[in-house]
Amino acid sequence: MAFFVYVLLNPEGKTYVGQTVDLERRLAQHNDPDCRLTLHTKRHPGPWRLLHSETYPSRSAAMRRERELKSGKGRDWMRCTFLHGC
Repeated sequence: MAFFVYVLLNPEGKTYVGQTVDLERRLAQHNDPDCRLTLHTKRHPGPWRLLHSETYPSRSAAMRRERELKSGKGRDWMRCTFLHGC
């Protein structure tokens, strides 16, 4: 079973980093106003679009990468790679 780490972006330029086993279903949940699984994507309106995803062989590997992307270094990498350039 594959696990995904993903980065979402909304029209305001807000990002969201998460991990899941079903990327398509999770993206639909983020964009469903009735789904309350994440407060971040409800506080900041969508539509949320998939900016980046990576595949990992285990949940623990995906969770390590998720933590990495949420760190200062990871946010800098995302900013340089996807948003504003370096």
